[in-house]
Amino acid sequence: MAHTLDIIFAALSDPTRRAILSMLLEDDMAVTDVAAPFTTSLAAISKHLQVLADAGLISQEKRGRVKWCKLEPDALRAATVWMQGFGQFEPVNLDAFERFLESELNDTIQAP
Repeated sequence: MAHTLDIIFAALSDPTRRAILSMLLEDDMAVTDVAAPFTTSLAAISKHLQVLADAGLISQEKRGRVKWCKLEPDALRAATVWMQGFGQFEPVNLDAFERFLESELNDTIQAP
């Protein structure tokens, strides 16, 4: 699972790839339509799409002469579950924690 998370988070680390995923939330898109709003080349967008496909975040399918991209929302499930695990803990008040540690250290130093 850690390997899967690494691939997913690596794919999500690029702003262009995140923008592509946002676009695919609306509907399936042809590769040329995905590339249209970007100033980078079609080849560069194709590489981004391959990274997303390798991570399982999108699927690609050829329909006639056109290659289509489709969002695979279930692919984010592993990452979502992993991130939600951190939401179960209360935020730590670092100032209070530091005061507690200082108090504990002072008690330890003062003990005979």
